[in-house]
Amino acid sequence: MKPINDGHVAKPGLAVVEVAAADDETAFAIQELLATRWAIAPADRTTHEPGEPGVRLRCYLDLRQQPEA
Repeated sequence: MKPINDGHVAKPGLAVVEVAAADDETAFAIQELLATRWAIAPADRTTHEPGEPGVRLRCYLDLRQQPEA
């Protein structure tokens, strides 16, 4: 994955969440769960690092905003 950009965590309430999961379905379920509580910039795909187990997903949270309905 690319390094986290300073702008993604520049203010209180902004966060980057990286999920490590066994499979895509689990990773996206976690992302959906986060989206029910906070505004997020969702990921549309997971990544897999050769030699590492499972998949990874990164999404960006803004705790200052309510999620879109």
